[in-house]
Amino acid sequence: MAKEGHKYIFVLGGVMSGVGKGVVASSVGLLLQQKGYPVNLVKVDPYLNVDAGTMNPTEHGEVFVLKSGMETDQDMGNYERFLGRDLTNEDYMTSGMVYQSVIERERALGYGGKCVEALPHVRDEILRRFEAAAAYNGSRVSVIEIGGTIGDFQNALFIEAARVLKMEYPEDVLFVMVSYLPTPGTLGEMKTKPTQTAVRDLNSYGVQPDFIVARSKEPVDEKRKEKLAISCSVRKDRIISAPDISSIYEAPLNFEKDRLGDAMLDALKLPEKKKASLAAWKKFATAVSNTKAPEISIAVVGKYFDTGDFVLSDAYLSVIEAIKFSAAKLNRHAKISWVNSKKLEAKGAKASSLLAGYDGIIVPGGFGESGIEGKIKAIQYAREKKIPYFGLCYGMQLMVIEYARNVVGLKDANTTEIKKSAADPVVDVMLEQKKHLSDNKYGGTMRLGSYPCYLKKGTMARAAYKKELVEERHRHRYEINPSYVKQLEAAGLVFSGTSPDGVLMEISELPRETHPFMLGTQFHPELQARPLDPHPLFTAFLSAAIAKRRKK
Repeated sequence: MAKEGHKYIFVLGGVMSGVGKGVVASSVGLLLQQKGYPVNLVKVDPYLNVDAGTMNPTEHGEVFVLKSGMETDQDMGNYERFLGRDLTNEDYMTSGMVYQSVIERERALGYGGKCVEALPHVRDEILRRFEAAAAYNGSRVSVIEIGGTIGDFQNALFIEAARVLKMEYPEDVLFVMVSYLPTPGTLGEMKTKPTQTAVRDLNSYGVQPDFIVARSKEPVDEKRKEKLAISCSVRKDRIISAPDISSIYEAPLNFEKDRLGDAMLDALKLPEKKKASLAAWKKFATAVSNTKAPEISIAVVGKYFDTGDFVLSDAYLSVIEAIKFSAAKLNRHAKISWVNSKKLEAKGAKASSLLAGYDGIIVPGGFGESGIEGKIKAIQYAREKKIPYFGLCYGMQLMVIEYARNVVGLKDANTTEIKKSAADPVVDVMLEQKKHLSDNKYGGTMRLGSYPCYLKKGTMARAAYKKELVEERHRHRYEINPSYVKQLEAAGLVFSGTSPDGVLMEISELPRETHPFMLGTQFHPELQARPLDPHPLFTAFLSAAIAKRRKK
């Protein structure tokens, strides 16, 4: 059981998913941190996957990799970006993790021969993890987002664990429901009934919300607040209006205007240590939302867009945010366009018809064969037309393949991920990965997490970082084949970043005299981009794109 005096804020969702629980949790964490309290943020995902690594990006969105290498939900990325620091394994849990721990303990007779059940054993493992996260981080307040919505079967045990915590320590636990208030077009009136129903559903768990964050298209008026207060038994001043905003980074500023942080401290009986200092955040939020700033157009050539009539940009969420952060630093408005690589490889498709006019092209990470020839076509177009190019993970591997095919003359150059029998496997599976693949072990077995990278003098990468040694996060099985490095370098390709022992190629680029900016990274720099600390490689890429636009 958690120790008395530690404070917990549980963020739950009502009515529908996707209304911004993660943004609310991130904003609350930022506000309390700025008010002087050590905070840790925890994401609870109720699915039975042990982690997010094996899930399809078109269904679940981006997989965010922690410094440790753990593959997590994309909300963990928001948490890191808002708090401005790295999170740990203790800050993430899934039903799969919880059940796996309980079953492993049972197999080892850890329960002394008892009948192991969801209550109390699974619930108590959840409570243990809540406490462990707080203890590991040394925090004063834990903000815990429980995934899913009220009424889901999957998250009931997590809510039950939170209820027990509230019962044991009533003054140390708060419940925040993030709920949607629709305004049907045919009625033209904001409706509170779905939220009222969601609160009654939550009451059936034995839980009463202390705050309601009311998401809606327009600000929630006083009449609706009064209705919610009466019907949901929540104080009117604790019903927080959260209308649609142009940028999620405005959310903490809006919440601070409504004194949400102060209200939570008051509810938890914590003294105010200091006023939240959000001047730097406000300056950033203003810059990132400034659509009147000079425009810069960036094409993201990806393949995880197959969601019916909709574009799932969440598959590349960290890339999008990293672009925004660097654009804001450079006082530019980034206009991001999605180019489906599968359309580029269609019969008769021309790269010029889909890519002409952009100031920069990014090919992000991915796996598998579909859409790959389209990405290679885009890379060739960027190289030949001198358009600034930035390749991330697979985007670097394909950059090397394109160069090997069209400059070095290795026409059958490929990756063994796609063509195992390639005559020139310039990208090959890592030796330690071959056994994992032969044993069908895919989850958590890639090269994951932070690794050091040595940067060569006189390169664009070294100039961007302004240092010799950096650490970046990885998520891949395949590497540039060392057997081809000398041949590629002799033809003009520069491997400007390598592992300290020189075996693994981490960054490839073309010299400035050959191309204004053509650079790829084996790692994922987007995972370490922060609102107040943009990633230097993204900033260098956008600077090159700005220079290209000026020449038009």
